[in-house]
Amino acid sequence: MDLDELISNTADGVCAITTEGKISLWNRFAEKILGYPAREVLGRPCCEVFVGRDTAGNRLCYRGCHVQTLIKMGEPVQHFEMATRTKAGKPIWIDVSILVVPGSRNGVQTTVHFFRDVTAPHEMEAVLQERLAQGKPVPAAVPGDLSSTPLTRREVEILRLMTSGANTKTMAERLHVSPATVRNHVQNIFGKLGVHSRLEAVAHVTTHSLL
Repeated sequence: MDLDELISNTADGVCAITTEGKISLWNRFAEKILGYPAREVLGRPCCEVFVGRDTAGNRLCYRGCHVQTLIKMGEPVQHFEMATRTKAGKPIWIDVSILVVPGSRNGVQTTVHFFRDVTAPHEMEAVLQERLAQGKPVPAAVPGDLSSTPLTRREVEILRLMTSGANTKTMAERLHVSPATVRNHVQNIFGKLGVHSRLEAVAHVTTHSLL
């Protein structure tokens, strides 16, 4: 599978980076997420476009960054999240995965960054942490839905782990319960929020400002 075919089969933002750290490809989903049209970023150093930072505010994007160093060493790069800003200046969080494609464009090795907007889970996590720290209840009533009931503290813990990307096994280990118990709580959350997936649960609560 060549790079063009790879990009056509994904709904993620895709940014191809040359060995010099410059952007050589920018798909329409990248434009949708960050607001930059391809003509404004092609040929520019990726660090100048993303200017990414970690949760502590430390800069992740710079010339010869850690990611580029690992790639040159032939080491795998685990996916990571970073804070950045759109062209309009809106702060967002993106989850980034790296793929090295040898000889993908004109026989030259290209590093492909796949990224997606994960701002909603980060905002949810921050709100949940604040409310739990203050000992406040976390209501989850859906406007106009009289059958909705508040989430229990355990369900809030499950939802909180859900926003961090934890799977059923991880949640069970952290909460010292069985995977079956976790799945039951997840289904209860779905029922109360009127959703059908974990992603929908996080997005729904954030969209309706239920916290």
